[in-house]
Amino acid sequence: MFSSAKQLAYRKGKYGTSRLEHLQALVTEFQDTEDQGAKEQILANLANFAYDPINYENMRNLNIIDLFLDMLTEESETLVEFGMGGLCNCCIDPLNATTIIENKGVELIIKCLSSANEETVLSALTTLYYLSSEAKKEISAPVVIETLKLYSTCAIPRLRNASRILLDVLFLLKLFNINLKHEIYFRSSTTS
Repeated sequence: MFSSAKQLAYRKGKYGTSRLEHLQALVTEFQDTEDQGAKEQILANLANFAYDPINYENMRNLNIIDLFLDMLTEESETLVEFGMGGLCNCCIDPLNATTIIENKGVELIIKCLSSANEETVLSALTTLYYLSSEAKKEISAPVVIETLKLYSTCAIPRLRNASRILLDVLFLLKLFNINLKHEIYFRSSTTS
C-alpha cells in the first residue's frame, strides 16, 4: 500500500521511529548479523519497503539499492530472490533506474535470467522491462534475446508472458528507434 507523509506520521505516533530510522536500523541489522535466516528476513522486509514510492529517497540515501544489487552475486538463492525482488519493486522510479544502470545492475540482472528460481527469473524479466528503454543495448544483446525466446515458449505462463512482452518492447524500441517511458504516476508523498 502506498503511503503519504501524513499517514506515516499518524501511524508513527508522537514517540515512534521515522521511516528513515527504521530503514537504517534494518540495514544495520542486516550488516551486523551472521544468522542466514535473519539476513533473509531483513532483506525480504527491505524488498517490501521498496514497493512504496515514499521510501525511494531514503532507500537511495541508505544505499539499499546497492545492497539489492550486491545480493545478486550471493550463493544463497533466497538472498538473490529477495535482492532481485527489491530491485523489481523500486525500478519504476527514474532515479532508482538510473542508480541500477550506473552501478552495472543490468548485467547482474541479466545473469538472474539463468536462475532455477521462478520468482527470481520473473523479477528479472519485469525489471528488464522497466529498464529496457534506458538500457536497450545491453538488454537487446543476442544472448539475452535467445534466452527470452526460450522463456517465450516455456510451460510456465508467467515466465512465458513476461518474456513475450519484453521481446515485443525490445522489437518496438529497435523498429522505431524510440525511447519508451514506462511510467506510473504516484501521488506526491506530501499529499494527504
